[in-house]
Amino acid sequence: MTAGRLSLFDSPLFLGFDHFEKTFDRLRKTAQEGYPPYNIEHMGDNALRITLAVAGFGMDDLDIEVENNQLVIRGKQSEEEGRTFIHRGIAARQFQRAFVLADGIEVQSAFLDNGLLHIDLIRLEPEVQARKIAIRAPGKPESKLISGNAEEAAPDKNKKNK
Repeated sequence: MTAGRLSLFDSPLFLGFDHFEKTFDRLRKTAQEGYPPYNIEHMGDNALRITLAVAGFGMDDLDIEVENNQLVIRGKQSEEEGRTFIHRGIAARQFQRAFVLADGIEVQSAFLDNGLLHIDLIRLEPEVQARKIAIRAPGKPESKLISGNAEEAAPDKNKKNK
C-alpha cells in the first residue's frame, strides 16, 4: 500500500484481502479504455450477458479466457496485404478488455452475432461450508481437526457410547 493513501481494507480485521487492493488498482487502470464499447445486461436472477461491439472481427480474431477470476477478451485482426485505403474510419486495432468476476460467477457460453460478441455468465449458488476447529490443551497430544460441513462436524446424538 502507498503511504498516505486510504485503503478499503486497512482494518486489521480484514485478513488476506490484499489481492482485492491489487484488483481495484487494475480496474482503475483499465476503466480509462473505451474500445470496444460494451453493454452488461441482467438476464435473470442469476444470469448476466456482456455484449461487446466487435465489428470487423471474426471468430478466429477473438479470444476469451478466465484468468484468476478475471474474464479477459482479446481481439487482434490481421492486416490484409494489397489493400490501399483512401480513408480508414473502421478501427482495425487489437484490444484487450477485462472484467473482474466475483467468486461463483462462471462463463456459460459465448457467441458472435452480427458484429456483437455475447458472453453469458451465470452465478452458481455457493455451497455452504463450515468447519469446526478442535481446541487442544497444553501438554496434550494434538487434536484432530474436524472438517466438513457443520452437520458432519457435530457429534451424532443417535449413536450410543460404548
